[in-house]
Amino acid sequence: MAVTYARGFRAGTAACGIKAFTAGANAIPTGQRDDLVVIQSSNLCDAGGVFTTNKIKSASVVIDELHLQHNRVQALVVISGNANACTGAQGFKDALQMAKLTADKLDLDPDQVLVGTTGVIGRYLPMNAVKAGITSACATLSPEHGLEAARAIMTTDTVPKTAHTEIEIGGRTVRVGGMCKGSGMIHPNMATMLAYITTDAAVEPGLMAKLARPVADRSFNQVTIDGDSSTNDTFLLLANGAAGNAAVRQGTSDAEALEAAIVDVARELARAIARDGEGATKMIAVRVQGAESDQEARTAARAVASSSLVKTAVHGGDPNWGRIVCALGYSGAELALDRLHLSIGGLVVFERGAGVDVDLSAVRRAFEQPEIEIVATLGLAGGHAEAWGCDLSEEYVRINAEYTT
Repeated sequence: MAVTYARGFRAGTAACGIKAFTAGANAIPTGQRDDLVVIQSSNLCDAGGVFTTNKIKSASVVIDELHLQHNRVQALVVISGNANACTGAQGFKDALQMAKLTADKLDLDPDQVLVGTTGVIGRYLPMNAVKAGITSACATLSPEHGLEAARAIMTTDTVPKTAHTEIEIGGRTVRVGGMCKGSGMIHPNMATMLAYITTDAAVEPGLMAKLARPVADRSFNQVTIDGDSSTNDTFLLLANGAAGNAAVRQGTSDAEALEAAIVDVARELARAIARDGEGATKMIAVRVQGAESDQEARTAARAVASSSLVKTAVHGGDPNWGRIVCALGYSGAELALDRLHLSIGGLVVFERGAGVDVDLSAVRRAFEQPEIEIVATLGLAGGHAEAWGCDLSEEYVRINAEYTT
């Protein structure tokens, strides 16, 4: 189940030969991997988005920001293998052409189509191949192609990333589904990440735009792999009303339930990104509680998950909990040292201002698990949050040293 899990959404894919390479053991030669996807909704969507904070933005990000102002979205087209960033005026022409080509095939207006690109920066799109790919993808649209869509947007990802859930609203079953790609160049705010979440809920106009930021803050903005932020980061939220419920309005219990379902899907996708970080052998989950606010907790959790020293300690199985305490201290979040409590894999390593007598070999074994949970209680109030990252390995260096070769 993926981005087409919600009723009324269809996907089609094509292989255009754009992808530069494939990570993982099951590599498929360039030109044989799907690298373009078109997604269409049966109805106009209420849409919202969150984009990169990088001052250098890809053409696709700029076009999407413009098209979302009209809130008439009914389709999107995504290319993997080429970022279409730092490509000047030609890049903007190509991004607009992507929207127009897709719109023509689906009998839509160009501003009803959002575009996405990810991959190598500074290369022009091969528009003849893109045109053929859009034609092919539009000819194969189906609600059964959600997993193929998730595969098509992968770059250095080793697995497709999807999630879904459903809830009851007004006596109707409402579905939420999503897909994302992201493996490296990942750091708050957002990542080298494309994420798309769809729902068949009927909502009042503008609700998705209001929900996009808080959803991102509680999920994708809490993922960190390597400290870099991309030119292409995009998170889009689309609701097409196909469930037939009464329109969900902001400030109601139905809106809270829908937001919670969307956050659940987003968090599952975010964890999948952390688990599949470039060269990763372990996932790090950092849970902070007892902070002055949720925002302070997010800040502290991100600092630990993004620390290169913590990442390398986890990779090497080094039970050096001092690196975690250090990261909490420089994070900028307030804490009470005499009430700070820290555990790793359920083992208490620090409390009442000092380390405790703990079996370091047991801590080492905790660091050797495929998923490591770090829990820090800051001792101030009720703020809480989570962040997710991964270890930093020699394989990460190899992948990024050979990215364009």
